[in-house]
Amino acid sequence: MENTNIFKLIHTIEKINNEHIIHFTKAYSYPLGISPILALSELRSHGALKQVELANTLGYTKGAMTNIATKLVNLNLAVRQPDEHDKRTIRMMITPEGEKALSEAQTIGKKLFMDIFEVLSEEELNQYLMIQEKLLEAVTKEKRS
Repeated sequence: MENTNIFKLIHTIEKINNEHIIHFTKAYSYPLGISPILALSELRSHGALKQVELANTLGYTKGAMTNIATKLVNLNLAVRQPDEHDKRTIRMMITPEGEKALSEAQTIGKKLFMDIFEVLSEEELNQYLMIQEKLLEAVTKEKRS
């Protein structure tokens, strides 16, 4: 592929992502970006986790995770609780309000993606899916190497 086309593709992907973020932010009632939402999703999926576990799973620094955790706690979307077996260990847990915030984020995200992809024909959607799967395979293969 020609470099010009690659850079044009990258620029177009960035523009789509930026528009998606703008629309999501306008529709979402919580003052959160994607990082805290991903943290909430991990807490929902895996239960109570230490901040360092969340940071490692999501690929954030410990400092960034501390900021995210503090924001979630201040908004009552998560709580810090001592571990039952080791009181020195503090774990993050999602709250019912956090569950609600995560569900809202997922609902809005799904709707925004549906709105974006409805302009594609079934054939275009299938081609796009094959391309994305091929790229995902390349990225995950690279990650394992």
